[in-house]
Amino acid sequence: MVKAVNMKERTVFLFPGQGAQYPGMGLDLLEHGGEKVKKLFTMASDISGINMVDLIGKSDPETLKRTDYSQPAITLVNLAALICLADRGIKAHGAAGFSLGEYSALTAAGVLCEEHCLFLVIKRGLAMQEAINRISSGASKPGMAAVVGLSPEQVEALIEDWKNEGLKELNAANINSPRQVVVSGSAAALEEAEWRFKKAGARRFIRLEVAGPYHSPFMREAAEEFEACLDDVAFNDPVIPLFSNVSGAQVKSGAEAKALARRHILSGVRWTDEEAAISRLEPELLIETGPGKVLQGLWKDTGSPVPCCGAGTIEEINNLAERT
Repeated sequence: MVKAVNMKERTVFLFPGQGAQYPGMGLDLLEHGGEKVKKLFTMASDISGINMVDLIGKSDPETLKRTDYSQPAITLVNLAALICLADRGIKAHGAAGFSLGEYSALTAAGVLCEEHCLFLVIKRGLAMQEAINRISSGASKPGMAAVVGLSPEQVEALIEDWKNEGLKELNAANINSPRQVVVSGSAAALEEAEWRFKKAGARRFIRLEVAGPYHSPFMREAAEEFEACLDDVAFNDPVIPLFSNVSGAQVKSGAEAKALARRHILSGVRWTDEEAAISRLEPELLIETGPGKVLQGLWKDTGSPVPCCGAGTIEEINNLAERT
């Protein structure tokens, strides 16, 4: 249980990305979150052309896993949780998001408005789904795997060495924790990498049930298509500390945020670097703002004594409000 803390200072919101989705998520926020959340759901439905209540409430897990569905759905729930927290006097004094979650963080930091955020993630999801459809049509589908038991530095150095030896289609996608790195690659590259990583000392090599090889050159066509959508969207300067997946560092301006967004689909997620940068703010509390508990677990892996708790359901949000 999280002890009572002063959430008026140094509270950092962490926003989850793809993989956090589940059927029914966020519908309790819609029911109890008031008019602002209802308007947000309507906005998301209007922009996407999809009834978001039906998508979230009636889809099976496999359908909701589709990139073009999961990206707007997760972002919608993240933003709904953000509204519910603000309505209870709990506001972000720093923001970061994991992969897709970075767009919610951009909104929390005032860089994007809700409408532009939803527009971009909808376009992003569509572009990435089209790319996945193209590259997954054959029998040998590219994918992702988690390497457990080697440090990020070891994994990145090994991949660089193996590229020089001819193993080209393998990339470090997500630097999740000091104990876990997710890699993207072709089917052949992942098969080759499994025994190589284990020979190098990895304890486990876990194939992930994901729709595609995210944060890798396999998404190049999606990145090029999505980049055109960024041209017409204004990126304001952040009003609170904001952290980037691409650089792992604090973002200083709207211009920098847009430049990083252009690289985001292809670049790896340097989450451990972001966590280190967040730690330098000396936060009192971190809040995973949206569905799931993945980011709470990754923060725990840092060994920090600062608590990280969830705010993906109305019950969790109300419990946080009671502790202020």
